Amino acid sequence: MELDEIDRRILRTLQSNSHLTNASLAEHVGISPPACLKRVRSLRQNHVILKEVAILNPLLTGNGITMIVEVEMERDRADLNQAFIKRVNVAQEVTQSYQVTGEVDFVLIVSVPDMEAFQHFAEKVLYADQNVRKFRTLISMKRNKYTTELPI
Repeated sequence: MELDEIDRRILRTLQSNSHLTNASLAEHVGISPPACLKRVRSLRQNHVILKEVAILNPLLTGNGITMIVEVEMERDRADLNQAFIKRVNVAQEVTQSYQVTGEVDFVLIVSVPDMEAFQHFAEKVLYADQNVRKFRTLISMKRNKYTTELPI
């Protein structure tokens, strides 16, 4: 799907506030409400908009510790990687997972309430996988920037 400037304005606006009514969105981007609705439906159907969610405050939901976990695998085999990815995908503590190039194979963003919860996560996900060679955990002291907005 080719995005034109109106589509880009719609996407930029929705990324900062997806709670707008169609009429408000249409007014903000300068098109009629029916045209706006048609474009938003098309953006959803073409998977440009994947989902609309509420972003929660981790401190107020009891998950105030964010950790970046670098994981190095023992063997680089597709079946073993898929087994690890499956385990990571069901772990509620993992909010983001990236398969990367370089010195490590995966980078995980993990959100937990305390170190005991992280230890439990490490045992059930990291230590339980015999293909995990080692992992390194970086504890976030302060989040300086956080956004889900992509540059459009």
